[in-house]
Amino acid sequence: MANLLAIKSPVREELDKFEAFFKSSMKSKVPLLDLINNYILRRKGKQLRPVLVFLSARVLGTPNKSTFTAATLIEMLHTATLIHDDVVDDSFERRGFFSVYALWKTKIAVLVGDYLLSRGLLLAVSGKEFRLLEIVSRAVNEMSEGELHQIRKIRRLNMTEEEYFDIISKKTAALFIACTTSGASSVCDDPLFIDKLINYGTHTGIAFQIRDDIFDYQKKGVIGKPIGNDIKEKKITLPLIHALSNCTRTEKREIIKLLRNGSHSSAKIQKIIDFVISKKGLEYAIGKMNEHRQKAVESLSGLPDNDARSSLVELAGYITARDK
Repeated sequence: MANLLAIKSPVREELDKFEAFFKSSMKSKVPLLDLINNYILRRKGKQLRPVLVFLSARVLGTPNKSTFTAATLIEMLHTATLIHDDVVDDSFERRGFFSVYALWKTKIAVLVGDYLLSRGLLLAVSGKEFRLLEIVSRAVNEMSEGELHQIRKIRRLNMTEEEYFDIISKKTAALFIACTTSGASSVCDDPLFIDKLINYGTHTGIAFQIRDDIFDYQKKGVIGKPIGNDIKEKKITLPLIHALSNCTRTEKREIIKLLRNGSHSSAKIQKIIDFVISKKGLEYAIGKMNEHRQKAVESLSGLPDNDARSSLVELAGYITARDK
């Protein structure tokens, strides 16, 4: 598997320019906002979404100003979503550092998230990027529906596998689709090529979320959240769904009771983890994740055979093999 640095190589020049473009787009006349924005910029993640935008453009043509606008809007939306998620989840840590919510509390965190989203939208409007606005608005709509559906299922503790895939297709894959669609649309108007990249975004997004959900049942606390975090929040994800579908009624009642009590007891969390492992929930989830990785790679068939396409293939592998 190629490392992320090698995957980025076909769009290295664009990503270097993107850093300055993104930073200038966040600037404000309010000192507090600039302080918080600089804090966010110093602790940026792997920037998978801008990478997806630029690779999706590069595989079909030459990234242009529209591509940069798309990457910036989507990264601002993603950052705003993370800030708001930390408020909703009462999370004081993000990528190993204090979250904006932890340092500046609820009101400021919510307003900073709103500011970033509005800056991205204004950037698109000023460039008359109305197709991009449609793509991103659809993603926001899907993400909101997915999150609300998940909250409803948390309360009822009766998630099915079909519902799980519907939720992650909306709450996670929708933004990956926005990345690949906007990147491709910025340089190409061939609906066949764009559809291929939409499919790629769908399957990589699903695989990405399954990988995140698998982390919750592994021994190391990774991706910035402690082991068992989903269990504490009563989130029933694919490993647990499979385990609950392959156990006795007595076992199922016991596990649901442990979840419903909302206990943060490490012993109870470990009992649920052991249950999932014993019922081969992790193996099943890994198998499904790899199915979607393979579908993502197959989606690229027929696209121009160039370095960007090779990086998209490697990126699908990276997403499923990453350890954080």
